[in-house]
Amino acid sequence: MATTTVDDRRSGPPGPLPGAPPGPRRRRPGSRLKLRNTLIGWSFILPNFVGFALLTLVPVIALFYFSLTEWNVFGGAEFIGLDNFTRLVGDPSYRTALLNTLYYSGVHIPATLVAAMCLALLLNRKLRGVAFFRTVAFFPYITSIVAIAVVWNMLFSPEYGPINQFLTFLGVDDPPGWTTSADSSMPAVIIVGVWREMGYYMLLLLAGLQTVPPELYEAARVDGAGAWSRFWNVTLPCLRPTMFFVTVILTINSLKVFDLILVMTDGGPGQSTLVLSQFIYAKGFEENQFGYASAVAVTLFFICIAVTIFQFLWNRRRDA
Repeated sequence: MATTTVDDRRSGPPGPLPGAPPGPRRRRPGSRLKLRNTLIGWSFILPNFVGFALLTLVPVIALFYFSLTEWNVFGGAEFIGLDNFTRLVGDPSYRTALLNTLYYSGVHIPATLVAAMCLALLLNRKLRGVAFFRTVAFFPYITSIVAIAVVWNMLFSPEYGPINQFLTFLGVDDPPGWTTSADSSMPAVIIVGVWREMGYYMLLLLAGLQTVPPELYEAARVDGAGAWSRFWNVTLPCLRPTMFFVTVILTINSLKVFDLILVMTDGGPGQSTLVLSQFIYAKGFEENQFGYASAVAVTLFFICIAVTIFQFLWNRRRDA
């Protein structure tokens, strides 16, 4: 049997005395580093999360609650259930605003997409001064919306506007009244909307075009593919992620259009350009019916969500 000497007992670390309380645990260096990295990560995320929670999440939750109430700024909110949504069904102004929103979006989305794609293809070439022309194409997007409305309303003037004067010169006997006519006011707003926003989406598509490998175009040329065939079989498949992003953002912005119509036509003549966003503004801030306006905003919210989900499913189906 092995014997333990006094020197062997002294060589190991001293243990706790019998009956003494356990000492504090030593934290490993790895756990300190992990905690430090976690705190650093939260320090970057927390400001953005707090801003999102205060300025977006809480107002959205409050929106759903106020849509079930009758509320104005001079009194408390009285819970009335689904009465606001029942009122929407029989409101002709709401139906007009909904149809105008769909009309604007149905024309504005494809027109802007085509114009932006044409600009991106044209300015993707190595041309002299191409940076200047890219800036010119993007400049309307950052220009004051009020200045844009004033200038275009002067261009669309039925009597003195250069557009109608040019149409008269071409032989058009009865040029449209544009923003002063209920029949042509929405097309006029759509023209201005496409002109203003196509530069922004052009930059997004241009960034996507510059990621297409040149070898694919060279291989297509060797196989005898023409310009249209190269665009359809090489450019569009490579641009699918960018096109999907652009389409989603363009659709949401079209459905919630507000500022352009407000400063150009203010929803008129009559209700020919009244859209849902302006209808919400009028009911809430002009007529002090914030509960009813919240109900309209909820319907617009679900329309945007439904369209976005459809686009996601359609894009996933095409990728499958």
